[in-house]
Amino acid sequence: MSRSQTPKAIFMVRPEHFGFNEETAASNAFQKEVLLCEYQNVRQCALEEFAIMVNKLERQGVMVMVFDSPKGVQSPDAVFPNNWISLHDDGTVVLYPMLAKSRRGERRQEVIDEIGKKFRINRIIDLSPEEKKGRFLEGTGSIIFDHIHRVAYANGSPRTDEGLFRELCEKLGYDAVFFRAVDESGKDIYHTNVLMTIGTGYAVVCVESVVEGDRQRVLDSFRKNGLKVMEISYEQMRGFAGNMIELENKDGEKLLTMSKTARDVLTDKQRTFLEEFARPVSFDINNIESVGGGSVRCMIAGIHLPPA
Repeated sequence: MSRSQTPKAIFMVRPEHFGFNEETAASNAFQKEVLLCEYQNVRQCALEEFAIMVNKLERQGVMVMVFDSPKGVQSPDAVFPNNWISLHDDGTVVLYPMLAKSRRGERRQEVIDEIGKKFRINRIIDLSPEEKKGRFLEGTGSIIFDHIHRVAYANGSPRTDEGLFRELCEKLGYDAVFFRAVDESGKDIYHTNVLMTIGTGYAVVCVESVVEGDRQRVLDSFRKNGLKVMEISYEQMRGFAGNMIELENKDGEKLLTMSKTARDVLTDKQRTFLEEFARPVSFDINNIESVGGGSVRCMIAGIHLPPA
């Protein structure tokens, strides 16, 4: 079977309850309780940023399924669905255990059912009961999948349990590369997808964040699989330059989606490097990034499932 790194469809969740989540801020240094709009307008700003992003993706030829936030629960982080689900090319759907209790209501069967009308689902691996054991693994926030070479990368943190990561990799048939990455103060980086992106033929990574004992092992894995490596700095990582995702549009063109913040922190040389692999497309989501602590990659759940 031909393998692709790039999803041909995605789903996103409208940020109808968006706001600053104090529960997640304890482990997410990217969140800022500095609102770019007046407090009462934060939700409206997020909705506008979201709508513009969806419209631009669709105009670029990307298939986007949009869902409302869950009803009956406050879900300030529902706009980041990649943390509770991943959808794989063999028809597997994985549901993940999340650290913040306020986020667990984001997992919804009706979303899976709706996706199942257009794509084939062969099995569901539900890891969410692990929450009761204090074991967490937050989807493609915690895990960066190299789907072509069947390798998965994860940075250990309060949100990413090593044992659970390795168990899932065994079920999916992926080799597991587990490592530790920290910020300048030595604090665990909360999600792997803020420090690393893997596209078709390349990897973007904040190498200096990976602890010295693990660094060469991670780089060797990239190079063994023929991935060209683009390093980003701590400063660029804080600007969400690691939080990008490669998509494919209806014409088969590869698009590297990122925020305007991420685009602006890249050097000309880095932009030229990335353009060799995919056409960059950026979105102004300053409000969502600052208040929510996540960027474009976090907002997109890639659908790798086969068509129904």
